[in-house]
Amino acid sequence: MPLASRSLVRLINSTLRTNTLIGFQLKCSASTQTTDLKEVLRELIPKEQERVAAFKKEHNNTPIGQVTVDMIYGGMRDINGLVYETSLLDANEGIRFRGKTIEECQAELPRAKGGEEPLPEGLFWLLATSQIPTQEQVDWVTREWNNRADIPQHVVTMLNNFPAQLHPMSQFSAAITVLNLNSKFAKAYSDSVPKPRYWEYIYEDSMDLIAKLPTIAAIIYRNLYRDGTAVGAIDPKKDWSWNFSTMLGYDNKYFVDLLRLYLTIHSDHEGGNVSAHTSHLVGSALSDPYLSVAAAMNGLAGPLHGLANQEVLIWITKLVEKIGKTPTDEQIKQYVLDTLKTSVVPGFGHAVLRKTDPRYTCQREFALKHLPNDSMFKIVSQLYKVVPPILGDIGKIRNPWPNVDAHSGVLLQFYGMKEMNFYTVLFGVSRALGVLAQMIWSRALGFPLERPKSFSTDGLMALIAEREKAAAEKKAAADDKPKA
Repeated sequence: MPLASRSLVRLINSTLRTNTLIGFQLKCSASTQTTDLKEVLRELIPKEQERVAAFKKEHNNTPIGQVTVDMIYGGMRDINGLVYETSLLDANEGIRFRGKTIEECQAELPRAKGGEEPLPEGLFWLLATSQIPTQEQVDWVTREWNNRADIPQHVVTMLNNFPAQLHPMSQFSAAITVLNLNSKFAKAYSDSVPKPRYWEYIYEDSMDLIAKLPTIAAIIYRNLYRDGTAVGAIDPKKDWSWNFSTMLGYDNKYFVDLLRLYLTIHSDHEGGNVSAHTSHLVGSALSDPYLSVAAAMNGLAGPLHGLANQEVLIWITKLVEKIGKTPTDEQIKQYVLDTLKTSVVPGFGHAVLRKTDPRYTCQREFALKHLPNDSMFKIVSQLYKVVPPILGDIGKIRNPWPNVDAHSGVLLQFYGMKEMNFYTVLFGVSRALGVLAQMIWSRALGFPLERPKSFSTDGLMALIAEREKAAAEKKAAADDKPKA
């Protein structure tokens, strides 16, 4: 990463903890007494619009970094090119949701009665408002999602008639797409609603979509893996994750808590990853939330994004088949070295992080508490000890530590969800929380159509040649200038 970019990231990360709260949350402390999320946003948005407008007026022409040829050819890695409000990824601390670490979210966000993990409803409130919600505010979100959870019959009919060979993510994306028949934003735009009100209809679609995702996912799961048995009705007195777990067919209270944790920690990972960036891009065309999230799910379905936890499980399963369920550290070391001869060790390393992913750490803590003697978890623990030193010795790997995908599949397997093809659907249900919270703010702040400039290789070569020629001429002129 160029020096200017690294300096910018350090500056942002060093000030985020204070600026997020001082610049935004404290201005709006009165709204914490309101349980209606839309009304809270109605209070927050004008103040944030004013703050952003003042910042842009003062700094519109301020450069924030440089772009190299390597960055352009390297998937735009490390280019500072997006405004994404809901989360920021720190290379050393991991993800921060509106300035809060995962550990802080676990400590501060409300829980269900008898539960030990934060409710995703509270995380969504935090992402949308930058405020830690009260229990009453979280309960309001739960009721709102339960009231909006009904699935249109045409969507149910479509899901029930998909071929069994169709991947769960393909079904999930298709169902989300056709939900846009009832998009409130699409109708409002067609009716020429004023631009300052766009966010209101994005909010309505977002709440509707989040409410329906667990039922859609559960129908897909039961059709594919439970002989098409009915998902049952939403219990209006239970939280979003509890209802999701029950519709899937799991009633273990620890699985419910695992689902709460899973849906919370997978919800957002700043704006540059494939699913978040896709939703941001498609949404910038004023596509409604259904179309935008469906596009994000298609990106999430790619093997380089959402399928990583599945690849970890497959790799560990092959490890067990070859060296057994209770391998020694030395056996694991040799298996890792053999793997590295032809490929990579899945679940280790991250494009941004430079330490153990805190999403991995919180899942490890869950496992230590609830399944410490599980053989697969023990292998995951051994890998945590054995793999990083090996990768560190290679030298070229900037982050030898485990990421979130190194752990999540083992936890789901322990509680009986062994259908690996479905894991990305769970990821998708969670990721919708982050991208939709951001979409509300993208429209509230009037973000324009995303349209970066592209180069052909010939064009890029010509640009560099022109600059090198100009630099050489400048140097020659300086050399020819008579010395005083």
